[in-house]
Amino acid sequence: MRDDLHMALRSIEAVLFPGVDVELERLTVGPEIVLVEVVACGPPPRCSGCGIPGRRRHSAYWRTLAERPFAGRKFAIRLRVCRFFCDRAGYRRTTFVEQVPGLSERYVRSCVGLKQWLRAVAAELGGRAGERLCRKLSITAGRTRLLGLLEAPDAPDRAPRVLGVDEFAFRRGRTYGTVLVDVETGSVVDVLPDRTSETFAAWLREHPGAEIICRDRATAYTRAIKEAAPGAIEVADRWYLLQNLSAAVEKTCHQHRSCLRKHVEQEEPPSEPPVIDLPVPELPRTPLVERTRARYADVYRLLEQKWTISDIARHLDLDRKTVRRFKTTPLDELLASAKDFGIHKARLLEPFKPYLNSRFTAGSTSGTLLFREIQERGYTGSIQVVRRHLAKLREGTAEPVRADIPSPRRITSWIMRPRETLSDREVEKLLDVRIACPDIAHACDLARCFRDLLVNRRGGMLPEWIRQAEQDAPAPVHSFAGFLRQDLAAVTAGLTLEWSSGKVEGNVNRIKTLKRAMYGRASFRLLRIRILTQL
Repeated sequence: MRDDLHMALRSIEAVLFPGVDVELERLTVGPEIVLVEVVACGPPPRCSGCGIPGRRRHSAYWRTLAERPFAGRKFAIRLRVCRFFCDRAGYRRTTFVEQVPGLSERYVRSCVGLKQWLRAVAAELGGRAGERLCRKLSITAGRTRLLGLLEAPDAPDRAPRVLGVDEFAFRRGRTYGTVLVDVETGSVVDVLPDRTSETFAAWLREHPGAEIICRDRATAYTRAIKEAAPGAIEVADRWYLLQNLSAAVEKTCHQHRSCLRKHVEQEEPPSEPPVIDLPVPELPRTPLVERTRARYADVYRLLEQKWTISDIARHLDLDRKTVRRFKTTPLDELLASAKDFGIHKARLLEPFKPYLNSRFTAGSTSGTLLFREIQERGYTGSIQVVRRHLAKLREGTAEPVRADIPSPRRITSWIMRPRETLSDREVEKLLDVRIACPDIAHACDLARCFRDLLVNRRGGMLPEWIRQAEQDAPAPVHSFAGFLRQDLAAVTAGLTLEWSSGKVEGNVNRIKTLKRAMYGRASFRLLRIRILTQL
């Protein structure tokens, strides 16, 4: 009977403590907790201070260690360990306690396996969310203990061969940090507390070895690379190049919208219900329009006083890009943008305006009645949009119903997308736009040529493309070409080499998820640890 019990204990020991130098003495299973008593039986331990093996035993005592839950119950281990004398003469420590490798550590009341679990929970979920998960797993661990287990790994002594750098926002529009990524492996190398050139340059000096650096168009990173790693090849990100070109094409479409309207008005009107021409509307005095007027006046007043864009941004509490937009964009265009803000909500009403105008002229002015009538004809918007349109009809400020003209953003989408992804209807509409405006047609040809250079990695042909764009392209595309010439080496590398900032952007999105899960309460140290420890 004793032999059977001994064999059962050895079998349980092999399952619970594989490869651990302990001997199982007792197993107690309760309704809420499983308790095992084990005795350390390994070779004589070494002193943690001097490293000399212990030969003389001082005493023995029991330690209680928390372990990972077992069969839905809490699991605790009572471990009997010995205390030994330290035989090194003159050493300050007289005794030390043996530790069981793979099971116990000094000053820790949990097993090594449970500690690894808690560290993984803290890295994935953080403090409060990790505490809630531990409670459901029958593990006693508060958020302070979880966060205390996190330690940032040491940054490598040398930078990776292909380094990616990009910014991310702690608080959008106010404070930013920098993430450094090994582009070849996709892993985060380090996180910096700001996005200044001085901080990045100092990091590059402390961690040499980067041969290729992928970056966006930020001048701070360019300045740091030229200062601290002049031999590295800079690679401009291709996505940002397409984004900047798309913005230039869209601005061209904005500037030549009158050409499209004139072309449509010259065509034979379709056999639709008669269009009611109403008085030309005055610009509504909405808060957004008035704020746009005031900001435009403030920006130009300070520009006339020779203020820099940075000084104006700080004085007016605006972003530098906003100040630059007010400086380079005409007031009429800014006011049109402000007037059309949120216009997408009212676009559902556009096909039904001729019917509403005709019914209103015939004497039917009830918003509810007209709403029901157009709802039966397929309208899916809200009644408030209908009532606002009827109010403008009463005041005489509604715009006349005109033929459908594609928006600049939609035209830009047709131009920037591959030709094979366009439907026959979109190809036909884009052809009409090209016929209506030669400048948009030229911008379309240049944009598609640039996209072909990017997709097929023909960076060597970029100078010729820039020369053509600077020669006779519309003003926004001409400015884009000049911007490329200022950063020609990096852009050429971006259009030639295989490397890009795609993996960097993926890590930036992951950082956004971590930052939002922490609700902005955590310090930079904790955020950096979670970024570097989370796989």
